[in-house]
This record gives sequence, structure tokens and C-alpha cells, in this order.
Amino acid sequence: MKSIANCISISRIVFAFILYWVKPLSILFFTIYILSGISDVIDGYIARKTNSVSKLGDNIDSIADFVIIVVLIIKLYPIINPTLEIIIWIVIIAIIKIASVILILIKYKTFEMLHTYANKITGFILFIFPILLAFFKLDVLIYITCIIAGISAIEELLINVFSKELRIDKKSLLLK
Repeated sequence: MKSIANCISISRIVFAFILYWVKPLSILFFTIYILSGISDVIDGYIARKTNSVSKLGDNIDSIADFVIIVVLIIKLYPIINPTLEIIIWIVIIAIIKIASVILILIKYKTFEMLHTYANKITGFILFIFPILLAFFKLDVLIYITCIIAGISAIEELLINVFSKELRIDKKSLLLK
């Protein structure tokens, strides 16, 4: 049973590679994309319900999230055509996230990403971003996404800087 959740997480990586070859914002794109989102919810649920939560599963889940984001950036960049200001903002967020991962590697000798509320909200916003493109003005959507992602990245880094022990399930800097 332990490997079922991991297999579902791995399927998200497969979905990401399929997405790479599909026309962006097409029905097939959204179908595969939504399936990847469903797999992201189901893998954790199955792991918790079967008491098969593992470090490997957490890592596969984080890698799958990263791969999906990279593919989305590659596929949606030409459509979004972000300004230099937005590109710089995204690069700064990425640098903060990378610094947080490096800090955990140095401090705790392991690869982890925190499961904060802000990270979960950011993940959800990033997930619905392509869908919201049809309903909201692009500039507003990008600014809201960058603000939320920036707050999330800074919070994660601050938690990692000030924590004496690794707590991947720390929900917020504001909560004990």
C-alpha cells in the first residue's frame, strides 16, 4: 500500500512531461493538468489514510510540484509574456525558495520543503492560475500570484533560519 501514494505522485511527473507536448490552454492541456492536480490531492490523502507517509513520498511530491511548475512556466511564458519587472520578481522568489532548500540541506543534512499554509495557498493559486487566465485580467492575476508566492517564500525562509529543529509540518511563522 505504501507505494500506491508514491506511484500517484510519480504519475504527476509523467503528466507534466505529457503537458510539455500538448498545446497550452487546450482542452487536452486542461484535462491532463486537472488530472495532475487531482493526483496531487489524492497522493497525500492516501498516504495519510494508509499510514504510509514517508520522507521519500514527501520528496517525490515536492519534485513533482517543481516539475509541473517548470513545465507550466515553459508552456505559459509565451502566452503571458511577462514584463521585466515580473521576471525579476519571479527570479527573486525562486532565489528565496532555493536559499531555503540550501539552508535545510546545510542545517539538517536533508532535502525538505515546509508544508506551511502559505505554501499550500501558493500551490493552489499556481494550480488554478492557468484556469483563471480565462476570467481575470492577466496583470492583476500575476501581481496577486507573485505577492502570495513572495510572502510564502519569505515565511518559509524565516522559519528555516530561526528554527532550532526541522519541522516540515510547521503551518506558519505566526503559529507555534
